[in-house]
Amino acid sequence: MASKKKERREIELLGPFLPGMEQRIDIFGSLSSLLLVKRDKSWELLVWGGVEFMMLNNFWSLEQTTEILLCLSPAEAAGLKEGINFVRNKSTGKDYILYKKQSHLRACKNMCKHQGGLFIKDIEDLDGRYLKICSSLVLVVEKDKENGLLLLELNPPNPWDSDPRSPEDLAFGEVQVTYLTHACMDLKLGDKRVVFDPWLIGPAFARGWWLLHEPPSDWLERLCQVDLIYISHMHSDHLSYPTLKKLAERRSNIPIYVGNTERPVFWNLNRSGVQLTNIHVVPFGIWQQVDRNLRFMILMDGVHPEMDTCIIVEYKGHKILNTVDCTRPNGGRLPMKVDLMMSDFAGGASGFPMTFSGGKFTEEWKAQFIKTERKKLLNYKARLVKDLQPRIYCPFAGYFVESHPSDKYGWTFSVMYIKETNIKNDPDELNNLIKKNSDVVTWTPRPGATLDLGRMLKDPTDSKGIIEPPEGTKIYKDSWDFGPYLKILNAAVGDEIFLHASWIKEYFTWAGFKDYNLVVRMIETDEDFNPFPGGYDYLVDFLDLSFPKERPSREHPYEEIRSRVDVIRHVVKNGLLWDDLYIGFQTRLQRDPDIYHHLFWNHFQIKLPLTPPNWKSFLTCYEQSKAEISQVKHPIDLGDTLIICAITLSSI
Repeated sequence: MASKKKERREIELLGPFLPGMEQRIDIFGSLSSLLLVKRDKSWELLVWGGVEFMMLNNFWSLEQTTEILLCLSPAEAAGLKEGINFVRNKSTGKDYILYKKQSHLRACKNMCKHQGGLFIKDIEDLDGRYLKICSSLVLVVEKDKENGLLLLELNPPNPWDSDPRSPEDLAFGEVQVTYLTHACMDLKLGDKRVVFDPWLIGPAFARGWWLLHEPPSDWLERLCQVDLIYISHMHSDHLSYPTLKKLAERRSNIPIYVGNTERPVFWNLNRSGVQLTNIHVVPFGIWQQVDRNLRFMILMDGVHPEMDTCIIVEYKGHKILNTVDCTRPNGGRLPMKVDLMMSDFAGGASGFPMTFSGGKFTEEWKAQFIKTERKKLLNYKARLVKDLQPRIYCPFAGYFVESHPSDKYGWTFSVMYIKETNIKNDPDELNNLIKKNSDVVTWTPRPGATLDLGRMLKDPTDSKGIIEPPEGTKIYKDSWDFGPYLKILNAAVGDEIFLHASWIKEYFTWAGFKDYNLVVRMIETDEDFNPFPGGYDYLVDFLDLSFPKERPSREHPYEEIRSRVDVIRHVVKNGLLWDDLYIGFQTRLQRDPDIYHHLFWNHFQIKLPLTPPNWKSFLTCYEQSKAEISQVKHPIDLGDTLIICAITLSSI
């Protein structure tokens, strides 16, 4: 490395798209903290994020390419304004964003992750604070000889190409993949067993999601016998604490592997009551060796790098790719012609637009939007499979149902209940679309079905290649044990902290979101989203984190969030992320104007503090204040408690 330093003519350490930060660059999901050396017009990769220095030589020998994505003429370059510029390559139809600050330029692909499509100018990007979050694909901007501009994309070497291994012949039965439920697969790889994302009992997202499929009756025994478990991310349909609690009671030291995401996957482990003692957090893009034949590599999502991951498992040179829920796994760079690929397919994993009302959000508009989005998702997955050309493809991670009675039947708050509205893709429809455009073999899994990889690779028509569950096996669930989980939620409703209106200030101060021009009205509701008797109805002004009795007179965007009281209080009490509310369909929302406030929702869905509010201290302070009040000449009796709460709420 010392000799290379002497040879450098120019070193540029590129920062992220956010102006003023010059320490790191995130180009692709599996990369972070890149040091790039520029020699004339060529770029060389010196540092691969998370790779030890002694391992750099493994990557230095791999080829890196540079692609020109966009050329701007001198006139077009001179016409760039200060701040945000939206630019399209007319020949390719690709869109880009350029941020100009004096003589400095930053660029990224225009690939907004929110509700699909391109990023367009709205309240979120007027000062350029947000664009880097929206797209992690940062581009290099260079001047050409005529003072025009070139947008370059650096293509670093693929991490899975380090230490390549040729596929060996597989004996029948040597590699078997058994589907359990949702995103949970049980992989037999020689004499080792690996399980992905075990959600096998209980709900996900508070009480919004329930399993569609009946898992095999021996699921717990299967989990107890595996050599390792991979959990892709912290969402509760993948990180299922009810499932892990059952497992921990039998085998607390089972090895569990997760990626080194910004928010730790197991951030809430200590408060979960689940006793797991053998969790491994591993860097991205590095082979983890299990034995001589088996290794795996965890990769980051290019759109949600703070949370989502995917995995490549390799056994005797045969690769299994599981992209899970990643929107753009590894920034779109994935291994081609793997033996087995599995990915999500269903859609419907968002509160948008089913939980919205007012303005354009009529039932007709929502139905058309959902139909269009489902079709877009199907086409995207089919195109991805066609591009990657896996030998076998399996759609999974979408088999859930809104089975709780409050989400299942009828009408509420002038909108349909979620189960009737939130229509999802059919896996067979996706597989048929794939077959029309490629020769990829597809597999629609059923609980307990097993794919023999060795047989399928040799002869996809082999009747023993996929063993279906025995005839008469129960495939779909028709009952769910709501009781234990609803009891936990209902326990929060009467918690002591909610006797004191000052909990509102305590909670939102703890949350730490402010200096943002948004006013939110929070309304606690019953099951049908009508105001809960005795519940709270209050405003939060996030510009100065105040709690006014009326909306401020200044111009401001406004959102109204109605939340079922048991879930919102459970979330508040335990300092949980708002995904339980939003993805769990436990809210109804209106907004004026109709703008998605990413900074607000991203904070409450991902960036809340890792430790919950200190409610014990809060109650202690309240008791002290109460004692001081009792010492005045005319103490307030217990009948005035509600008046005290009202005064506190109006002044916090």
